[in-house]
Amino acid sequence: MKSHVTIRFYGELNDFLDAEDRQCDIDSYFYGIRSVKDLIESFSVPHVEVDLILVNGDSAGFERIVGDRDRVSVYPRFCNIEIDGIKKIHRSEQGGSRFVLDVHLGTLARYLRLLGFDADYDSLRDDPEIARIAHEEDRILLTRDRRLLMRNSVERGRIIRNKYPLLQVAEVLEHFGLCSDIKPFTRCIQCNGIIEPITLDSQEYKDIEGQIPPGVKSWCKEYQRCRGCGKIYWRGSHYDNMARLVDIIIERCSKSRGI
Repeated sequence: MKSHVTIRFYGELNDFLDAEDRQCDIDSYFYGIRSVKDLIESFSVPHVEVDLILVNGDSAGFERIVGDRDRVSVYPRFCNIEIDGIKKIHRSEQGGSRFVLDVHLGTLARYLRLLGFDADYDSLRDDPEIARIAHEEDRILLTRDRRLLMRNSVERGRIIRNKYPLLQVAEVLEHFGLCSDIKPFTRCIQCNGIIEPITLDSQEYKDIEGQIPPGVKSWCKEYQRCRGCGKIYWRGSHYDNMARLVDIIIERCSKSRGI
């Protein structure tokens, strides 16, 4: 039997639709049995981008089977809205967010690490491995490949809309409400490990002293070391450049929040 369903996508979910389907009711026809998830992804909208589904005005999950003449309304993530009696699809992602990024987002990964966020990245991973890490380690998957987010094992994620890394990091911070969680220079931009101070009178400093250029030791008295890869950090010219970048990102966040 042929079924007729009316579906509408709201907000930024329209980014995934053809121009003629945006901001309007869409008539969908199909034979057999179809779940809400199958219906949504038939329009190339990744399920992880969906936060709320209403079928005939009632909240529904992805497993809901749609029937003839049903009306389906699909909403993106709401950052600060709670609606009594309405069940969202995903739990809150605000605070303590941990990410895994696909192979095309290396610069974004470094920017997130620079700001203190846990951003797992490896340029040699394939899509199944990235999806596995997202699922097993409960990480938010960031990608520009919508097909990667449509894998059943992926529960949380976002398609990065912007092409430029500085705009990408602003997008992530604003979307997940992380502007107030920025802790610059607390993670290694190389390996994602935690960076901690080294005191000059410690055995640890004596162990790594030979790795510090003599010219740096002549003026620098503060060092930090990554607990993951062992990289040594100090406040040289490269630090000043990164600090300016952090200031630019924080300023952008402040403007987006109306501060």
